[in-house]
Amino acid sequence: MHVLHDAPLAPLTTFRLGGPATRLVTAVTDAEVIDAVREADDNGTPLLVIGGGSNLVIGDKGFDGTALRIATRGLELRGTTLEVAAGEVWSDAVARTVEAGLAGIECLAGIPGSAGATPIQNVGAYGQEVSATITEVVAYDRRAGETVVLSGEECGFSYRHSRFKADPERYVVLRVRFGLEDADGLSAPVKYAETARALGVGVGDRVPLAEARATVLRLRAGKGMVLDPEDHDTWSAGSFFTNPILTEEEFAAFHARVRERLGDDVEPPAYPAGEGHRKTSAAWLIDRAGFTKGYGTGPARISTKHTLALTNRGEATTEDLLALAREVVAGVREAFGVTLVNEPVTVGVSL
Repeated sequence: MHVLHDAPLAPLTTFRLGGPATRLVTAVTDAEVIDAVREADDNGTPLLVIGGGSNLVIGDKGFDGTALRIATRGLELRGTTLEVAAGEVWSDAVARTVEAGLAGIECLAGIPGSAGATPIQNVGAYGQEVSATITEVVAYDRRAGETVVLSGEECGFSYRHSRFKADPERYVVLRVRFGLEDADGLSAPVKYAETARALGVGVGDRVPLAEARATVLRLRAGKGMVLDPEDHDTWSAGSFFTNPILTEEEFAAFHARVRERLGDDVEPPAYPAGEGHRKTSAAWLIDRAGFTKGYGTGPARISTKHTLALTNRGEATTEDLLALAREVVAGVREAFGVTLVNEPVTVGVSL
């Protein structure tokens, strides 16, 4: 276990923002993770768990407590079962499953961050979510003081949400287990229209796994969603806002605002989201409210490649980023009556 005091946290996040932690502990085994958590809990010390740092917005004042960086390693494939340590790089885990000819997470290629974060956020993209393939999550239960194994059903997955996100002070993810599919080297059925178009196939078709992964990586890179230290469009947390899910009544009011603002011939994106609900596009809302690609004049701006990503152009502070986020939220609410919700976890700050 490696311990630093007054340790910078900005280099551990993809935003490259945030002040220092009073104490930074780097744990490389599950036992070290548990020991660090128990020590903090026994001493009543605030605890911040950091994986890949791709979903964190840390305040400029930093974190007054123990920051625990999970750097555990380990990936094991047994037949169609994958077990991966929480600290493994997620994109590397996806690549390994594709090389092994196993389908189910190939369209989640290129997503930054660690494997342990995927069940917390129910990570999803291009028609796949980890909830569809996670069979078990091994976690340390801080309330019970023991390691537990939760089935996929017990994880309480929903859109960008889970039991872990609902109760963030209780569980620390140690390992994640997936049930994948051997489809003779083919992908899972392609569900996302943009992916299908890029592949030249129909929705529901299968394609070679490597081709599916490469296509998703190309699509993500075109939106600045694949990490590149030289590209400030990737100094972000990916999608900063979740896609709003509206009741039918809320959607009708939103639809009326769209027609009033943009004309009767404009139809906003709408997707089924469970009984009595519809999901619309946060990126569409942001763009149509006037916040186009590259918006902003300060050190924090909207990505030049994708309106859903807020970025650090190199000299930003967290307050710069939050000021931009608040401006976007207020603008979308004024234009369309819809309130955007941030996807990244905020530490010591809020919108």
